[in-house]
Amino acid sequence: MNELALLEGILFAFGDEGVDHEQLQIAFNKPNEEIDAILEEYKQLLAHDERGLELVRFGESYKLVTKPELHDTIALMLEFNKTRQLSQAALETLAIVAYKQPITRVEIEEIRGVNSDMMMRRLEALDLVKESGRAETPGRPILYEITESFMDVFKLTSLKELPEIKLETLDDTNELFKSSN
Repeated sequence: MNELALLEGILFAFGDEGVDHEQLQIAFNKPNEEIDAILEEYKQLLAHDERGLELVRFGESYKLVTKPELHDTIALMLEFNKTRQLSQAALETLAIVAYKQPITRVEIEEIRGVNSDMMMRRLEALDLVKESGRAETPGRPILYEITESFMDVFKLTSLKELPEIKLETLDDTNELFKSSN
């Protein structure tokens, strides 16, 4: 295996903890001078503009960190991620859709006891629910179901992984949801 690839894999695996010379000696079975040469070669490889990481030394440990010129963009991304946290009302609405899909907005409102128009729009904008057709009832209301993004966000491979509940219980939760709003 290529020494630089091995070093990169080790640095990635150790993450924030970093690695020191002793650990690298175990991995490479080489003297300190040769390890220093490998570290320097890798540092130079990362120095090019097309790379987003750099090798740094903190005390006795070596770590991979993002380049300073990327910090503002990464901070914005982290802040955006925080805004994607869901409210209790959003989680309740998602649970109803996940268990009862396909379901209309009116049916969701009957269960929750509150208007869900804006919540459904927000959940659609976050790509957590989607339109799945029209109900065969007067007015042909839109039917909703959860999306693949919902599955990813909640780390589900199947809806069977959701906790088991009796659907009649979900229908009788009006008072519960009303009291939480």
